[in-house]
Amino acid sequence: MILQSLKEYYDRKPGMPPEGFEEKEFPFIIVIDEKGCFITLEDTREQIGKRLIGKKYWVPRSQSRTGSRSYETTFLLWDHVGYLLQHPESDAKAINQHKTWLASLESLPTALRVDDGVASLIQFYSNDGLSSVKKAANWADCAGLVSCNMTFRLVHDLEPIPCRPAIREYVKRLDSQKKNAIARCLVTGEMDEIVRVHGRTPISKDSKSLVNFQKHAGYDSYGKEQGYNAPIGRHAEFAYTTALNTLLKSKKSRMQIGDAATVFWAAKDTDSGFEDLFSELWTDNPDRNVAAVKSLFTAPKTGAFVTDEDSTRFFVLGLAPNMARISVRFWIMETVSNMAKRIRQHFNDINIICPGYEAYVQLSLNALLAATANETKAANNKANLVSYRGKQYDVKPQLSGDTMRAILEGLPYPQTMLQAAIRRIRAEREITYPKAALIKACINRATRYRMPEIKEELTVSLDETNMNIGYRLGRLFATLEKIQSEANPGINATIRDRCYGAASVTPVTVFGNLMRLKNHHLAKLDRAGRRIYFEKLIGQIMDGFNDFPAHLVLADQGRFAIGYYHQMQNFYTKKSE
Repeated sequence: MILQSLKEYYDRKPGMPPEGFEEKEFPFIIVIDEKGCFITLEDTREQIGKRLIGKKYWVPRSQSRTGSRSYETTFLLWDHVGYLLQHPESDAKAINQHKTWLASLESLPTALRVDDGVASLIQFYSNDGLSSVKKAANWADCAGLVSCNMTFRLVHDLEPIPCRPAIREYVKRLDSQKKNAIARCLVTGEMDEIVRVHGRTPISKDSKSLVNFQKHAGYDSYGKEQGYNAPIGRHAEFAYTTALNTLLKSKKSRMQIGDAATVFWAAKDTDSGFEDLFSELWTDNPDRNVAAVKSLFTAPKTGAFVTDEDSTRFFVLGLAPNMARISVRFWIMETVSNMAKRIRQHFNDINIICPGYEAYVQLSLNALLAATANETKAANNKANLVSYRGKQYDVKPQLSGDTMRAILEGLPYPQTMLQAAIRRIRAEREITYPKAALIKACINRATRYRMPEIKEELTVSLDETNMNIGYRLGRLFATLEKIQSEANPGINATIRDRCYGAASVTPVTVFGNLMRLKNHHLAKLDRAGRRIYFEKLIGQIMDGFNDFPAHLVLADQGRFAIGYYHQMQNFYTKKSE
């Protein structure tokens, strides 16, 4: 279904490269005349945002090359600077790459060699063009780019030599003449030439294939090797690979969630704007995030885009790098309307009181993931790093993808997420807005999944009717800390710093002493009215129980944290009033 959906995207999307070609960025192009003499080193880059982006062209499709002998494979009339210009000159690998490049030019068929552009390109190397290029004023800029893709252009042409009509016709004829095994394609259901090695899908620095079988490694069956194990036709293979690479290069259709490169698209072009909105929902840019969430929640009233009635299929594909091939982390296919409802539910679940924040100001997925990990300046696997507010957090592998899947499929959040958030609170002895939002969402989702009739166990703000022992103990702990703080202004370490962990896990070990200590603190308060207020509040919280439990299970530890957070926010809210 994944390959079929990608092929459909290629078939309907305008501006896609024709079969046998791919879109490549060329920051620098070597300009030559008809005699192969060097004219200039053209810098095609333009400033887009903070980056310099080179011009893109449709050129003959690249081939897969890996291993110690990868230098033996080059592309048709274009490649990176190591092949074309033997750079760096002292690098043995670049020397071998350049030899391969020169040999490939000598072996070009007559149908190509008679073309004026190809003939000039070959003559360029006879004219000692290498030294001419490296004497160019902007050569240092080109040499500073790692594996810079390059090609040639005739001085009077508008497009590079690989884009000339003769080369395009040659590539089309070459593809039509290929005759490998013929079988029924699993994607289209039609008889077609079966591709043995599929095209690359660069989701990280190491380019890998989405469909890949390692030869003689236990994957062969019934005498079939490599791609013949899962017969995909040449037309379908090119279509799905091109579509996926196009989505991966798009800023609007791709987002990085932990180690998973996530792409998304709709089954047809619509005016709903949901694809653009979807990408903005997870951004760490507050302005864009707020606007996106507002649009999502007000859409049914304003008609900004049709979501509640939109039956257009919407696809989300999460891919993660693996040792030999790409791993599919998650694949979600839903209607736009159902997807919008699930995203709304996610933002409702993480909604919790936080003074100073207006309605609809929500947390990005990175903020929630950062709440489960400790800050780090280095990690063994950079793919696990999550950025939030300029800091890096080392998130557990797979947690990012599992969380995204839970959001989009309406499932409970991973249990490991709740565990990690509670563990961070005990370690840091601080319940921040993102941690509280995450714990509330985890508990509400798990409760709703078990008992659909309970829509919301934990509310946005303080719930005095909540009789859960963990929630009430959290409120009590916050109250005892507030009493201590008011009785000892300027105190450096409160009971939260000293015994939050024990109070939230084994309440019986600390609450007896804290209650006795409370009497001493109340006696130090100057105002009698304040003492009475706290005594009544403690009585109201403890109404119905006298004994403190020996242990709180993980979910109740989360409720303890929310009770503490709610009660503290309530104190601050009343104080500001």
